[in-house]
Amino acid sequence: MVRAWFMDDDTTTDQRLEHHRNPPEYVDLQKLFELSGVEYFKLDPVKYKEEGMLDNIRKQRGYSYEDEITCSRECLPDYENKLKSFFKEHLHTDEEIRFVLDGQGYFDVRDAQDRWIRIEVVAGDIIIIPSGIYHRFTLDVNNFIRAKRYFVGEPVWLPHNRPADDMDCRKSYLNKLKDGFKIETC
Repeated sequence: MVRAWFMDDDTTTDQRLEHHRNPPEYVDLQKLFELSGVEYFKLDPVKYKEEGMLDNIRKQRGYSYEDEITCSRECLPDYENKLKSFFKEHLHTDEEIRFVLDGQGYFDVRDAQDRWIRIEVVAGDIIIIPSGIYHRFTLDVNNFIRAKRYFVGEPVWLPHNRPADDMDCRKSYLNKLKDGFKIETC
């Protein structure tokens, strides 16, 4: 099961340790959704094809493109620079969908008060980061994750580094945050 917690205020370092706050202030999945719009699903990373839930999610949300990425020193070209770019605070004009097949990592997202919430993802976790939310990603100390990525249509890989507050996707996200997020049914 995914874990999420508020991070310490030090946002300048990678903080690959599990958490720094002692003890951390955990955030349950409902609160995570309310604070950020981040959605979460749990699948069996081995039997997910037979379960059908992923197919339902893809169909409902219109995900027509998928690929797979492995982030590790051995598999990701220009590993150190890629990891630094993933960790730079940014947003996307589309949702960011990841289904973790193996390994683990952390997605950090901002809440309405601009606090970081760290979300630990492990094998079987599907996380959907909404368009327009400031976020970043890093690996844990094992430096390995293998995940599927999903998109509506052709993938858009362009991150927009903060500040990007004038972008339509950011304005739309802030309106949803103010009005309250609606759960997509699967």
